[in-house]
Amino acid sequence: MYFLNRQDAAGQLAALLEKYKGQDGVMLAVPRGGVPLGYYLAKHLNFTLDLLMTKKIGHPMNEEYAIGAVGLSDSIVNEHEGVSPGYIEQETNRIRQQLQEQYRRFMNRDKPADLRNKIVIVVDDGIATGRTILATLKMLRSKQPRKLVVAVPVASESAAEKISGYVDEFVCLYTPAVFYGVGRFYEDFSQVGDDEVIAYLQKLHVRGFAA
Repeated sequence: MYFLNRQDAAGQLAALLEKYKGQDGVMLAVPRGGVPLGYYLAKHLNFTLDLLMTKKIGHPMNEEYAIGAVGLSDSIVNEHEGVSPGYIEQETNRIRQQLQEQYRRFMNRDKPADLRNKIVIVVDDGIATGRTILATLKMLRSKQPRKLVVAVPVASESAAEKISGYVDEFVCLYTPAVFYGVGRFYEDFSQVGDDEVIAYLQKLHVRGFAA
């Protein structure tokens, strides 16, 4: 067990991100579990806090296997035999609608923060396989950030290796050799509800205006 809870994990991560304090940056928290960390780190570094709204496109024969990812306005899909363009289009539209509705509910606005020439730090409470976030990082690159950073308390060794090659900096406190799931590394890994997400966002006054 490495962390008492997500707040403890954020506190430990903060020390490794201190060099970015006060710079022009955006903290992109992955809802819902990444939001408590994103809140603490955005406040500590004086960054804008926004939500990273992406979701994987699952293979039609195995929903857990990611063949791409969808964002609020873009998507990326890896080539896979036997996956029809019709399936990709249908899933992309369905997922994007869900993400847009969720973003409006959380942020009370439609437009996410502008990432151009910003230091962008993606934060979550942990990474298991890394397949979805890899596709997400490719989409984020197209937004032309000045620097792209991923910061997590814990990640599997395989995920850490993959992600490190796609970002300017990968910050991770622990990469255990044996990885059974993110929650095993927290004493308290309680589910983060929608109301809790909104409460964190309200504390930083990021809801309801164009960042």
